[in-house]
Amino acid sequence: MPLPDASADAGTESAPESAAESSTADRADVQDTLDLRLPEELIALFGASDAGESTDDLLDNVSDWGPATTSAGVFQLVSVRIERDLPLISRWMNDPAVAAFWELAGPAAVTEAHLRDQIDGDGRSVPCLGVLDGTPMSYWEVYRADLDALARHYPARPHDTGLHLLIGGVADRGRGLGTSLLRAVADLVLDHRAACARVIAEPDLRNTPSVSAFLSAGFRFAAEVDLPDKRAALMVRDRALRALL
Repeated sequence: MPLPDASADAGTESAPESAAESSTADRADVQDTLDLRLPEELIALFGASDAGESTDDLLDNVSDWGPATTSAGVFQLVSVRIERDLPLISRWMNDPAVAAFWELAGPAAVTEAHLRDQIDGDGRSVPCLGVLDGTPMSYWEVYRADLDALARHYPARPHDTGLHLLIGGVADRGRGLGTSLLRAVADLVLDHRAACARVIAEPDLRNTPSVSAFLSAGFRFAAEVDLPDKRAALMVRDRALRALL
Protein backbone atom coordinates (compact mmCIF):
# COMPACT_ATOMS: atom_id res chain seq x y z
CA MET A 1 0.00 0.00 0.00
CA PRO A 2 1.47 3.39 -0.89
CA LEU A 3 2.24 5.80 1.90
CA PRO A 4 -0.22 8.66 1.33
CA ASP A 5 0.13 12.19 2.53
CA ALA A 6 -1.33 13.54 5.71
CA SER A 7 0.49 16.89 6.00
CA ALA A 8 3.24 19.31 4.78
CA ASP A 9 6.54 21.17 5.14
CA ALA A 10 7.42 22.74 8.48
CA GLY A 11 9.68 25.24 6.70
CA THR A 12 12.60 24.89 9.09
CA GLU A 13 16.23 24.32 8.30
CA SER A 14 18.97 22.81 10.42
CA ALA A 15 22.45 24.26 10.79
CA PRO A 16 25.25 22.11 9.34
CA GLU A 17 26.56 19.59 11.85
CA SER A 18 30.19 19.25 12.82
CA ALA A 19 31.87 15.89 12.31
CA ALA A 20 31.63 15.18 16.02
CA GLU A 21 27.97 16.12 16.15
CA SER A 22 27.24 13.98 13.10
CA SER A 23 29.05 11.02 14.62
CA THR A 24 27.16 11.40 17.89
CA ALA A 25 23.84 11.60 16.03
CA ASP A 26 24.71 8.51 13.98
CA ARG A 27 25.52 6.58 17.15
CA ALA A 28 22.22 7.70 18.70
CA ASP A 29 20.30 6.56 15.64
CA VAL A 30 22.05 3.18 15.66
CA GLN A 31 21.38 2.75 19.37
CA ASP A 32 17.71 3.60 18.89
CA THR A 33 17.47 1.09 16.06
CA LEU A 34 19.27 -1.64 18.00
CA ASP A 35 16.74 -1.27 20.80
CA LEU A 36 13.93 -2.06 18.37
CA ARG A 37 12.37 -5.45 19.04
CA LEU A 38 9.99 -7.25 16.77
CA PRO A 39 6.54 -6.68 18.31
CA GLU A 40 4.88 -9.78 19.68
CA GLU A 41 1.78 -8.88 17.64
CA LEU A 42 3.76 -9.24 14.42
CA ILE A 43 5.04 -12.66 15.45
CA ALA A 44 1.57 -13.76 16.51
CA LEU A 45 -0.01 -12.38 13.37
CA PHE A 46 1.18 -15.21 11.14
CA GLY A 47 0.07 -17.91 13.55
CA ALA A 48 -3.30 -16.23 14.08
CA SER A 49 -3.88 -16.05 10.35
CA ASP A 50 -3.26 -19.77 9.95
CA ALA A 51 -5.46 -20.63 12.92
CA GLY A 52 -8.34 -18.47 11.74
CA GLU A 53 -8.14 -16.23 14.83
CA SER A 54 -9.28 -12.62 14.74
CA THR A 55 -6.71 -9.83 14.52
CA ASP A 56 -9.30 -7.05 14.87
CA ASP A 57 -7.73 -5.86 18.11
CA LEU A 58 -4.45 -4.68 16.56
CA LEU A 59 -5.78 -1.13 16.94
CA ASP A 60 -8.04 -1.70 19.95
CA ASN A 61 -11.28 -1.48 17.96
CA VAL A 62 -11.20 2.00 16.46
CA SER A 63 -14.92 1.87 15.64
CA ASP A 64 -15.73 1.63 19.36
CA TRP A 65 -13.73 4.69 20.45
CA GLY A 66 -16.79 6.94 20.48
CA PRO A 67 -17.12 10.70 19.93
CA ALA A 68 -14.82 13.55 20.93
CA THR A 69 -15.86 17.11 21.65
CA THR A 70 -13.80 19.65 19.71
CA SER A 71 -13.92 23.41 19.24
CA ALA A 72 -15.63 22.74 15.89
CA GLY A 73 -18.28 20.35 17.21
CA VAL A 74 -18.74 16.68 18.09
CA PHE A 75 -16.41 14.50 16.05
CA GLN A 76 -16.33 10.74 15.58
CA LEU A 77 -14.42 8.18 13.52
CA VAL A 78 -16.74 5.77 11.69
CA SER A 79 -15.35 2.69 9.97
CA VAL A 80 -15.64 2.89 6.17
CA ARG A 81 -18.28 0.80 4.44
CA ILE A 82 -17.49 0.61 0.74
CA GLU A 83 -21.07 0.25 -0.46
CA ARG A 84 -22.03 3.40 1.45
CA ASP A 85 -18.91 5.57 1.37
CA LEU A 86 -17.06 4.86 -1.88
CA PRO A 87 -18.70 7.60 -4.03
CA LEU A 88 -17.88 10.29 -1.47
CA ILE A 89 -14.30 9.20 -0.82
CA SER A 90 -13.61 8.72 -4.54
CA ARG A 91 -14.88 12.24 -5.24
CA TRP A 92 -12.52 13.63 -2.61
CA MET A 93 -9.61 11.67 -4.08
CA ASN A 94 -10.25 13.29 -7.47
CA ASP A 95 -9.86 16.80 -6.11
CA PRO A 96 -6.57 17.98 -7.72
CA ALA A 97 -5.29 19.35 -4.40
CA VAL A 98 -5.82 15.92 -2.84
CA ALA A 99 -4.70 13.83 -5.81
CA ALA A 100 -1.29 15.54 -5.81
CA PHE A 101 -0.46 13.79 -2.54
CA TRP A 102 -2.70 10.72 -2.25
CA GLU A 103 -2.32 9.65 -5.92
CA LEU A 104 -5.69 7.87 -6.00
CA ALA A 105 -7.43 9.94 -8.67
CA GLY A 106 -9.33 8.17 -11.44
CA PRO A 107 -12.28 5.78 -11.55
CA ALA A 108 -13.94 4.77 -8.29
CA ALA A 109 -12.30 1.35 -8.68
CA VAL A 110 -8.92 2.93 -7.86
CA THR A 111 -10.13 4.16 -4.49
CA GLU A 112 -12.08 0.95 -3.91
CA ALA A 113 -8.93 -1.15 -4.30
CA HIS A 114 -7.11 1.07 -1.80
CA LEU A 115 -9.93 0.69 0.73
CA ARG A 116 -10.34 -3.05 0.22
CA ASP A 117 -6.64 -3.65 0.85
CA GLN A 118 -7.23 -2.37 4.36
CA ILE A 119 -10.74 -3.66 5.05
CA ASP A 120 -9.86 -7.19 3.87
CA GLY A 121 -6.41 -7.06 5.49
CA ASP A 122 -5.20 -8.17 8.90
CA GLY A 123 -6.40 -5.15 10.86
CA ARG A 124 -3.18 -3.17 10.99
CA SER A 125 -4.81 -0.25 9.11
CA VAL A 126 -8.40 0.94 9.55
CA PRO A 127 -9.99 3.38 7.04
CA CYS A 128 -12.53 5.73 8.61
CA LEU A 129 -14.83 8.60 7.78
CA GLY A 130 -14.49 11.61 10.04
CA VAL A 131 -18.01 12.74 10.96
CA LEU A 132 -18.42 16.24 12.41
CA ASP A 133 -21.80 17.08 13.93
CA GLY A 134 -23.35 14.27 11.90
CA THR A 135 -21.76 15.22 8.55
CA PRO A 136 -18.99 13.13 6.90
CA MET A 137 -16.25 15.66 6.09
CA SER A 138 -12.88 13.88 6.22
CA TYR A 139 -11.16 10.57 5.51
CA TRP A 140 -8.73 8.99 8.00
CA GLU A 141 -6.47 5.98 8.18
CA VAL A 142 -5.45 4.83 11.64
CA TYR A 143 -2.63 2.32 11.33
CA ARG A 144 0.02 0.42 13.27
CA ALA A 145 3.15 2.29 12.22
CA ASP A 146 5.34 -0.34 13.88
CA LEU A 147 3.79 -3.05 11.68
CA ASP A 148 3.82 -0.92 8.52
CA ALA A 149 6.44 -0.53 5.79
CA LEU A 150 7.13 2.88 7.37
CA ALA A 151 8.90 1.09 10.23
CA ARG A 152 11.82 0.36 7.87
CA HIS A 153 12.51 4.07 7.59
CA TYR A 154 12.55 5.28 11.20
CA PRO A 155 13.38 3.80 14.65
CA ALA A 156 9.91 2.41 15.33
CA ARG A 157 8.73 1.38 18.76
CA PRO A 158 6.09 -1.23 19.60
CA HIS A 159 2.53 0.06 19.28
CA ASP A 160 3.46 3.29 17.44
CA THR A 161 0.16 4.37 15.88
CA GLY A 162 0.05 6.35 12.64
CA LEU A 163 -2.49 8.77 11.16
CA HIS A 164 -3.31 9.78 7.60
CA LEU A 165 -5.84 12.58 7.10
CA LEU A 166 -7.74 14.06 4.18
CA ILE A 167 -10.09 17.02 4.66
CA GLY A 168 -12.79 16.53 2.04
CA GLY A 169 -14.49 19.84 1.42
CA VAL A 170 -12.62 22.90 0.17
CA ALA A 171 -14.60 25.08 2.59
CA ASP A 172 -13.23 23.07 5.53
CA ARG A 173 -9.59 23.67 4.61
CA GLY A 174 -7.33 26.51 5.66
CA ARG A 175 -9.27 27.59 8.74
CA GLY A 176 -7.66 25.54 11.50
CA LEU A 177 -10.12 22.68 11.41
CA GLY A 178 -7.40 20.14 10.61
CA THR A 179 -5.47 21.17 13.71
CA SER A 180 -8.50 20.67 15.98
CA LEU A 181 -9.31 17.28 14.50
CA LEU A 182 -5.72 16.03 14.54
CA ARG A 183 -5.43 16.87 18.23
CA ALA A 184 -8.76 15.18 18.93
CA VAL A 185 -7.88 11.98 17.06
CA ALA A 186 -4.40 11.81 18.59
CA ASP A 187 -6.07 12.12 21.99
CA LEU A 188 -8.47 9.30 21.07
CA VAL A 189 -5.50 7.10 20.19
CA LEU A 190 -3.75 7.82 23.47
CA ASP A 191 -6.96 7.43 25.48
CA HIS A 192 -7.92 4.07 23.96
CA ARG A 193 -4.52 2.51 23.22
CA ALA A 194 -2.79 2.24 26.59
CA ALA A 195 0.24 0.49 25.06
CA CYS A 196 0.82 3.30 22.54
CA ALA A 197 3.39 5.88 23.65
CA ARG A 198 3.57 7.83 20.38
CA VAL A 199 1.27 8.90 17.57
CA ILE A 200 3.12 9.12 14.23
CA ALA A 201 2.54 10.88 10.91
CA GLU A 202 4.62 11.17 7.74
CA PRO A 203 3.27 14.03 5.57
CA ASP A 204 4.93 15.03 2.35
CA LEU A 205 7.41 17.84 2.97
CA ARG A 206 5.85 19.78 0.11
CA ASN A 207 2.48 19.93 1.86
CA THR A 208 3.27 22.85 4.15
CA PRO A 209 -0.27 23.56 5.40
CA SER A 210 -0.69 19.98 6.57
CA VAL A 211 2.65 19.82 8.39
CA SER A 212 1.80 23.10 10.05
CA ALA A 213 -1.50 21.60 11.21
CA PHE A 214 0.35 18.73 12.86
CA LEU A 215 2.72 21.13 14.61
CA SER A 216 -0.19 23.18 15.91
CA ALA A 217 -1.89 19.97 17.11
CA GLY A 218 0.95 19.09 19.48
CA PHE A 219 3.14 16.99 17.18
CA ARG A 220 6.87 17.66 16.97
CA PHE A 221 9.01 17.54 13.84
CA ALA A 222 11.34 14.58 14.44
CA ALA A 223 13.18 14.09 11.13
CA GLU A 224 13.06 14.10 7.36
CA VAL A 225 12.70 10.60 5.96
CA ASP A 226 13.01 9.28 2.41
CA LEU A 227 10.07 7.00 1.64
CA PRO A 228 9.56 5.12 -1.63
CA ASP A 229 7.11 7.70 -2.98
CA LYS A 230 8.04 10.94 -1.20
CA ARG A 231 10.35 12.81 1.13
CA ALA A 232 8.37 13.08 4.33
CA ALA A 233 8.32 15.00 7.59
CA LEU A 234 8.25 12.52 10.46
CA MET A 235 5.85 14.01 13.00
CA VAL A 236 5.53 12.60 16.51
CA ARG A 237 3.11 13.27 19.35
CA ASP A 238 4.51 11.81 22.55
CA ARG A 239 2.27 10.60 25.35
CA ALA A 240 4.84 11.96 27.81
CA LEU A 241 4.53 15.48 26.35
CA ARG A 242 0.78 15.37 25.87
CA ALA A 243 0.02 17.93 28.58
CA LEU A 244 2.75 20.30 27.40
CA LEU A 245 2.18 20.52 23.62
